[in-house]
Amino acid sequence: MDLNKAKQSFKEYVSHYDVKEPRIELKIVHMYHVAEKARKIAKSLGLSEEEQDLAELIGLLHDIGRFEQWKQYGTYSDKLSMDHGQKGVEILFGDKQIRNFIKEEMYDTIIYKAISNHNKFEIEKGLSQEEMLYCKIVRDADNLDIFRMVLESKPEDYGHLGSRDVSKEVLSPAFFEDFQKERPLLYSKAKTDMDIMVAIIAHIYAINFMETLRIIQENNYIDCFVKHIHAQDENYTKPKMDEIANYARNYINRKLEE
Repeated sequence: MDLNKAKQSFKEYVSHYDVKEPRIELKIVHMYHVAEKARKIAKSLGLSEEEQDLAELIGLLHDIGRFEQWKQYGTYSDKLSMDHGQKGVEILFGDKQIRNFIKEEMYDTIIYKAISNHNKFEIEKGLSQEEMLYCKIVRDADNLDIFRMVLESKPEDYGHLGSRDVSKEVLSPAFFEDFQKERPLLYSKAKTDMDIMVAIIAHIYAINFMETLRIIQENNYIDCFVKHIHAQDENYTKPKMDEIANYARNYINRKLEE
């Protein structure tokens, strides 16, 4: 597996899109970060160099469907456009682009399953142990980098939220209650953009590996995230977001102590 060639092929692929468009650039940077994080997680699991290479490659390619999604629809909302995970595997395997990134065919099924499942609410049933492993690695890496993306972005750059000022949004009481049930939240059930922010924090409930939780803890992502959102509704949203941060922090600490 030649990762350098894969990265060069990736540069060539994205060069066909408007790389100066901020939303395109945002995704390119995200994909590099997810690749890096996927490798770090794989290394923490004691995987071999080649297995780490595979994890990094999947991270690099996981959002390859996003570019056509933006080109065709001008949005990163799957609900309003297309399933970008499915589009990614159509590009890589339907259009035979995968051979530009990796010559070996032995990993095709793993790559296909990991990319097609990375954006699903739940991983499909019936996967092999190895397929499941890489699905979990890329999902953890993706969820982890979403925190970085929001923290380094302006409100208008938040992937699905348009240009609205999230700080002025209110939190739905039902979403606050659901967060405390310690399970991932469906974006489709969000009534406000603040609900979506809470759904992002709830990604912690879908984390598969201790290394991912340690990175969240070490970077103080939860508190920084809530502070960055800067909720302005003093009557309900701001105090509830502070409660969510405290709840999430305690959840992570508890998991790391198990």
